[in-house]
Amino acid sequence: MLYSLVSAAEKRERFRTRLATGELLVMPGAFNPLSAKLIERKNFDGVYVSGAVLAADLGLPDIGLTTLSEVATRSAQIARVTDLPTLVDADTGFGEPMNVARTVQVLEDSGVAGLHVEDQVNPKRCGHLDGKQVVDEASALRRIRAAVTARRDANLLVMARTDVRAVEGLGAAVERCKAFVDAGADAIFPEALIGLEEFETMRAAFDVPMLANMTEFGKSELFTTRQLADVGVNIVIFPVSLLRLAMGSAVRALDTITREGSLTSMLDEMQHRADLYELLDYESYSAYDTSIFNFDVPR
Repeated sequence: MLYSLVSAAEKRERFRTRLATGELLVMPGAFNPLSAKLIERKNFDGVYVSGAVLAADLGLPDIGLTTLSEVATRSAQIARVTDLPTLVDADTGFGEPMNVARTVQVLEDSGVAGLHVEDQVNPKRCGHLDGKQVVDEASALRRIRAAVTARRDANLLVMARTDVRAVEGLGAAVERCKAFVDAGADAIFPEALIGLEEFETMRAAFDVPMLANMTEFGKSELFTTRQLADVGVNIVIFPVSLLRLAMGSAVRALDTITREGSLTSMLDEMQHRADLYELLDYESYSAYDTSIFNFDVPR
């Protein structure tokens, strides 16, 4: 009932333990707390909070318009409803190294298990669009060092994301990731790799865990979890998938209302009221309410 009974510290410790096994962890993107509960119900390994999804949810494009407070608020709302670890997109850290440090501590307070900071210029743009720009290596490393030194819980995972592949090529991306590891990054997120061979090459370049982004309609091919596991990837995210599917269904529903005047023909495609109530654990709320308000009003 209400929120998870597992502390943020324990979630972080569990996340670290799972990553240490070397197995692939699958973390779909939640577009709200309810979808995070569904991800847990379906036995996934963790929940991802995408900056692109948060921006879209606010009716904004993914071009660095969201604020730290907006990201922290949504991250806290999602992290508190599930026992799973939550990994959040912290964009560029919302400013210079001191801002990055504050971002880490604010997100740490929101209860997430990990976050990633990227090396795009600020404000950033979607990692799968053309025309991206990255900061120089020294500036990128200052962000990561700031993030690593700012955390108070040593188990908070600090991941470094690089967008260099699309700007300077794979070789430059490999070298930047190595520098990130030397700067203290716990894990690496090389964005917009092309071909499974590039994931394999990147994976062989360093020892810390690596994340693969399987976002639809982007630069990277959509590989299966088995293919990614076979080349040594440790985390795979599906950041915008649930939002895209939900919005696709919403479009079809609105068109059906216009065409047919009702949604009767789409009832089989909807989550049933009973399934929603089960996911929300209505029964425990009812039992709690009954146990507290179990008195009669004198007449």
